[in-house]
Amino acid sequence: MSRPFPDDVELRRLVPAVISVLVRRGVDFAAAEDAVQEALIRALSAWGSERPSDPTAWLVTVAWRAHLDAVRSTAARRDREVRVDAEPSGGAVSDADDTLALHFLCAHPDLSPSSAVALTLRAVGGLTTRQIADAYMVPEATMAQRISRAKRTIAASTLDRPGDVGTVMRVLYLIFNEGYSGDVDLAAEAIRLTRQLARAVREPEVDGLLALMLLHHARRASRTRPDGALVPLAEQDRSMWDTDLIAEGVTILQGALARDRLGEFQAQAAIAALHADARRVEETDWLQIVEWYDELLRFAETPIVRLNRAVAIGEADGAPAGLAALAEIDASVPRHDAVAAHLHEANGDLEAAARLHAEAARRAPSLAERDHQLRQAARVNGMRRARDR
Repeated sequence: MSRPFPDDVELRRLVPAVISVLVRRGVDFAAAEDAVQEALIRALSAWGSERPSDPTAWLVTVAWRAHLDAVRSTAARRDREVRVDAEPSGGAVSDADDTLALHFLCAHPDLSPSSAVALTLRAVGGLTTRQIADAYMVPEATMAQRISRAKRTIAASTLDRPGDVGTVMRVLYLIFNEGYSGDVDLAAEAIRLTRQLARAVREPEVDGLLALMLLHHARRASRTRPDGALVPLAEQDRSMWDTDLIAEGVTILQGALARDRLGEFQAQAAIAALHADARRVEETDWLQIVEWYDELLRFAETPIVRLNRAVAIGEADGAPAGLAALAEIDASVPRHDAVAAHLHEANGDLEAAARLHAEAARRAPSLAERDHQLRQAARVNGMRRARDR
């Protein structure tokens, strides 16, 4: 019995399978992706009242016809009769799931990160070019050109080529960190695609990435005020945290850690889980967090990790210890001034803290962060005046 089609998210879940069927039939990736987009547009209008009994087969049939129409249009300019004779039939839909292969193809090493992200959202996520353009706040024509270039770059690649799951994870984490804008929540979309990847590869590090996303996403509602201002972790209203997502993230992380193949995303997720586990900021287990940062450095020896570790050391062992750890990091590293301001304030040096907050505001990478640092500078200056009265 047919039933109304619920929303376009379910529709988009079918996209990788449909693209894969066309590619398996000999259609090149770029043409297959275009044909599936055409089928999606038709499905959104045709499935308004009820869904077909086999949505995947319906999409394959319509996409195949769209592809044939495109072939016919091209052939008409050259040799229509020869190409019409070569038409294969619609045929049955294979049960083989090529979604993982499609993830690998869209994270091809020849693509730039921005191109891989756009192509993944289009071919694996099933988003339209307009939705992706809105999410990244660029003109639709710009995004269309980016996707076209990406498809040309991998035109000769096939689904049979082995891929690198590490590259796929980095692409998905880039998508997650873009947050959301327009009518598409990219963080939620990244979680959906990572769930898909986790089911396909059964790798503990992929589970670690999924856990990390869930734990960060659980705190999302508390991270900004209604006016858009940033709220530091220590000041967030923890009653707003999504405990179901936290519980799911912790469970997935525990399962990954039990497999004893630690990786960067698992270590990051462990740190996020320790923050999520504290009912009040004073209950945060900073000693364990420092230990996890030490583990994280084994996989990601970056200035940013060292910067965050300096904050954790300052909380666990006192501000002087945190400042000593900070002194080993190049002062030109982004957000160095903000961390220095925090540690100097904790150490009682309000003059240095105010000056560094102001400098952090001047170098802030976003308006929201700049405004936050300016408020911090004003707050510390207020403390100085109160102290000096």
